[in-house]
Amino acid sequence: MNGSYWAGLTAHRLDKKKLARLRRGVEDGKTDDDDDEEPSMDVNAVMVVIFVVMIVSMLLLLYFFYDYIVYVIIVLFCIAAAAGIHACLTPLVEKIPFGMYKIPKSKSSKCAQVEVRSLVLALLSLTFCALWFVYRHEEWSWIMQDMMGVAFSIHLLKSIRLPNFKICFILLGVLFLYDIFFVFITPYFTKSGESVMVQVATGGGGAKEQIPIVLKVPRFAFSPYNVCNGVQFSLLGFGDILVPGLLVAYACRFDFKVQSGKVYYIATSIAYGVGLVICFVALFFMQIGQPALLYLVPCTVGTMAVIGWKRRELKHLWNGHRIGESTANSPIDSINTDDREVEVNNREPSDRHDNPIPSDTASNDSIPANDEEERPLIRD
Repeated sequence: MNGSYWAGLTAHRLDKKKLARLRRGVEDGKTDDDDDEEPSMDVNAVMVVIFVVMIVSMLLLLYFFYDYIVYVIIVLFCIAAAAGIHACLTPLVEKIPFGMYKIPKSKSSKCAQVEVRSLVLALLSLTFCALWFVYRHEEWSWIMQDMMGVAFSIHLLKSIRLPNFKICFILLGVLFLYDIFFVFITPYFTKSGESVMVQVATGGGGAKEQIPIVLKVPRFAFSPYNVCNGVQFSLLGFGDILVPGLLVAYACRFDFKVQSGKVYYIATSIAYGVGLVICFVALFFMQIGQPALLYLVPCTVGTMAVIGWKRRELKHLWNGHRIGESTANSPIDSINTDDREVEVNNREPSDRHDNPIPSDTASNDSIPANDEEERPLIRD
């Protein structure tokens, strides 16, 4: 949830920068502030479809070719986690008063100059991930894996933004059905009677490797089974963190827009926690793998929709907030691309009534009836 708040705050700051550029009339131009912005991407409906197709394809590839694809996933996870650790620790490293010297670059290079402290942080991040790769089969390696997973999730939440509640609803709704199908329906089609999702997450029966795109939560329950087989873990997939996290990040971003006192962010965060507790309770009583989105999506989406309806902001919440668009609760002035509308909106309220823009339908009192009354006669 802290990652979602950071993501929402970052998105709000980027919106303020874009709004400032719009007011300066350089919407399409590049300014010096662009170099300081973090790369981000707004998701649309087409990207949601492509994303769902990709994760379904990857899941099926892992199911049929697990022994080969798993090593690709491990390497990609190390690279992505190193980038995430670097991104999360960069604000702290920037407070260090030394190592600010920038490494010179060649004239032909188009890459930005890198500070020494940033380069050292990158090397340490890669070293940390490399150590996990080497010792990933040790009993204590789950601690490093969870740290890498948290950093990766926070970095991804900051890099991907959902522009409105409509896209949130589509994304979470489709993945809600996806999770249910691959956990509860696929056991009827597999030879072993086990769901595709559970088999891929656990690596099956005799797999030597497990995919690392999960957070491992140890089960602190004492039993003879744990003594013989070591510590047992409950698995929470990154999708169960990132997908609702994107919704919470949008809630935080919307809070800043309408100045609602973080009501959406706090409510959706609590709803996420409640859904997670319900999921673990169901896992305890049913003793079979549970699709976490089955509980998280109704809790988070339903809570956000109810609050938007009660506050009479559901329509605005659904369509999102465009840069420069004013709302009933937001002090942000509207900015229009038409020059005449910009002039009207930038005027003071008194100017709008006292000095209106002339129009073709102006009253006859404001126009002289005869030009001869306004200028002296010229006689020969």
